[in-house]
Amino acid sequence: MCPDCEDFARTVLLLGQLALYADTIGADLDFVDAISPALAASLPEPPAVPGEES
Repeated sequence: MCPDCEDFARTVLLLGQLALYADTIGADLDFVDAISPALAASLPEPPAVPGEES
């Protein structure tokens, strides 16, 4: 997997896990509110799809 693809996939996975955590009973929503914007801001550009022009 290309480095950009790996970074993008890992960040998307972390955002999804954070969303699931936010929906659990007893979740620390202050933590979610603090981390989610930073994690979203760190999301790299999606990797290019072979055969598609940007």
